[in-house]
Amino acid sequence: MRDLLDRAAAIRLVIFDVDGVLTDGRLYFASGGDELKAFHIRDGLGIRMLLDAGVGVAVISGRRAASVERRLADLGIVHAYLGVHDKRVAFAELLARLGLDASQVAYVGDDLIDLPVMIQVGLAIAVQDADAFVRQHAHWQTPSRGGQGAAREVCELILEARGQLTALREQYLCRP
Repeated sequence: MRDLLDRAAAIRLVIFDVDGVLTDGRLYFASGGDELKAFHIRDGLGIRMLLDAGVGVAVISGRRAASVERRLADLGIVHAYLGVHDKRVAFAELLARLGLDASQVAYVGDDLIDLPVMIQVGLAIAVQDADAFVRQHAHWQTPSRGGQGAAREVCELILEARGQLTALREQYLCRP
């Protein structure tokens, strides 16, 4: 557990996959062909807490959907790479743009397409229902499934390791 907390404390950027991590991985299509996705509201607050604490957040996804673009805009996530076939390219661009070392990055994934980045980062995280092979290559596995609060658990792990979670939670008590 100490190694996990040490890794989490060093994180300056968290990269999330979308399908299977921020969503449950199922795809819904409206009659007009629009792709619909469901996002867990607590994941969104966790991401906002990370951003407010000064931790960067990015998304690298193999798919592009208007619903994802809208959710990312709502959350204030400005580093978004959608429709990416080789996630290593987007990862390298993010490192260069933000001046970070891979050891300062956490990546949250669920499937094989995520592995090329997961094996490079300082903290590789698989959601609870990730592919079994992917889970084998993660430093940590969330207790919850993708799209079911797993992203919130990642955010709280990092905030706790940085010593910021308690203060962020207490802001919501609003005592007179």
